[in-house]
Amino acid sequence: MLKLDLPIQKNPMQSREDLAEAVKQIVNPLQPYYSKGKAKLELGSTGTSYSDDIAGLEGFSRVLWGLVPMLAGGDSSEVWELCLQGIKNGTNPTHDEYWGVISNFDQRAVEMAAFGYALALTPERIWEPLNNQEKDNLFTWLNQINQINVYDCNWLFFPVIVNLGFKSVGLPYDQEKVEKNLERIDEFYLEEGWYADGLNAHCDYYVPFAIHFYSLLYAKLMDKEDPERAMKYKHRAVTFAKDFIYWFASDGSALPYGRSLAYRFSQSAFWSALVYAGVEPFSLGEMKGLILRNLRWWFKKPIFDANGLLTIGYCYPSLVMAENYNAPGSPYWSLKTFLILALPEEHPFWQAEEKPLPVLKEKVVQKSPRFILCRQEELGHTLAFNAGYKHTNEHPHAAAKYEKFVYSNLFGFSVQKAEWGLSQGAFDSMLAVSEGDNIYRGKRTCVDYTVSENVVYTKWKPFCDVEIKTWLVAGAPWHIRIHCIETSRSLDYADGGFALGLATRNIKVKRKKLV
Repeated sequence: MLKLDLPIQKNPMQSREDLAEAVKQIVNPLQPYYSKGKAKLELGSTGTSYSDDIAGLEGFSRVLWGLVPMLAGGDSSEVWELCLQGIKNGTNPTHDEYWGVISNFDQRAVEMAAFGYALALTPERIWEPLNNQEKDNLFTWLNQINQINVYDCNWLFFPVIVNLGFKSVGLPYDQEKVEKNLERIDEFYLEEGWYADGLNAHCDYYVPFAIHFYSLLYAKLMDKEDPERAMKYKHRAVTFAKDFIYWFASDGSALPYGRSLAYRFSQSAFWSALVYAGVEPFSLGEMKGLILRNLRWWFKKPIFDANGLLTIGYCYPSLVMAENYNAPGSPYWSLKTFLILALPEEHPFWQAEEKPLPVLKEKVVQKSPRFILCRQEELGHTLAFNAGYKHTNEHPHAAAKYEKFVYSNLFGFSVQKAEWGLSQGAFDSMLAVSEGDNIYRGKRTCVDYTVSENVVYTKWKPFCDVEIKTWLVAGAPWHIRIHCIETSRSLDYADGGFALGLATRNIKVKRKKLV
C-alpha cells in the first residue's frame, strides 16, 4: 500500500491548537473539489443509492461538522467563505446548484442537520452574514424537513436539530415535531443507557455517535428550557459510558462492529459530546485520553488518499465493505468528534492532563448488544463475543457486521466478496456450511440466544431444515466453540478463526464433512 507523508499523520494531537490544525489538515485539501457555485463537493465518481447531486450536497454538509465547532471556539478557516457562498447558492431556487425540493425518506434530510448545528453554534458565521432574501432562502429550504417523513431510527433527530437551529436565531420552529420525535426516540430506549437504532433494530455505533451525540447536544442547548429531558439524557449517557468504554483499547483503537464503519473516528464523538455537555462519567483527563488516542490511532492509518482526501473503507480504502449510502463525501461524518473544539482554550478539558484508561474488568456482560467483552490489557486486545439478532436489515454485509461469533480490535473482520468458496465468503469467526456445491452459508440471524456470565448461546438455521446450536465459552487469548448440528442433509462445514491479514491466509479453518 502506498506510503503517504501527509501533515495530519505527523500531528501530535495533544492540544486544542493541534485539533484545530487537524480539522484544517482534513478540510483544506477539499478546496479544489468545490463545484463552480461552491454548493457541492465533487470528490469522486463511485456510486451510491442517491444521485450525484445529493452526494455533492452530502460532502458539502459533512464538512460543517468539523468547521462549525472550530469556528465556535474562536478559530478561523480559509474554507468558510466557500461554504458560505455554497449555502447562498444551494438554498437559492433560481441557482443551477439549488439543493432542491426534498421528499419522504430523503438523504438530504440527514444533511440538513449540519445546518441546524451551524445555526445553533455559530449564528454569527452562518446567519448574520446573509441578507434578508438569503436568510429566507435558507429557512425555506431547511423547513422542508418539517413537512416530510424520515426513517424511524436515529433520523428522527435530524428535524430536531434543524428546529433547534431555527430557535437559536429566532425563526419559527416546529415544537410539535420536536416533541413527537423525541418521544418516539424514547421508545427505542432499552436499559443501562442503551438504545436500539429503531424498534427491533441493532445496538451499534449509532447509539453513541448518533442517538447519544444528538441527545447530549440537545441537553446542552436546551438545559434551561427543557431541564427534565436534558437531565434524563445526561443520566442515560453516564450509564452508557460505563459500558461503552469497554469497546476501546489502551492504544486508542476500538471494536470494528456494525454498519457505517467508514465513519471511522466518529467512534470517539460520544466522548466529545459528553465533555461539551458538561457530563463527566470519568475524569476529564481520562476522556481526553479516549478522544486523543482514538484520533492518533486513526491518523496513523492509510485512510487518506494521496491528495489528502478521506476514503471509503475502514483501516484502509475498501469499497467492498461499504454500504449503499456511502458516497465519496460520506466519511467526513467522522468530523463530529471535533465538537470539543467549541470549548475555548481556557476550558478545564484543555488544561487537564491526558490520562490512560481507568482500571477495567477483564470480562463484562453487556446485555443490550448481546456481548461478553473480554480484555487483554497487556496486549491492548478487546474482544466481543456475540449472540447476534433475531432480525436483520437490508444493508450490505449485515451478517458479517452483526453475526460473527467474536469481534476484535486487533484482528478486524472480513466481508464477503463473492458467494463461491470459503476464501471469497470470508467466514472468519463464523461457522460456514455447504451442501457440497462450494457455496457456503454462515449465520445470518438467530432464532434464540442467551448471554450468561461466561457463555454465549445462540441457535440458528442456515437452511430451513438445519438447526445449529452454538456455545461460545468466552476468554482471551483462547476461547471454546461448541456446535451441535441437527441435519438430514449431507453438509461440508468450516469453522473460521480470526482474519489474520495479508501476511497469512485470511481464514484459518478446520474443514470437515458431516453426513
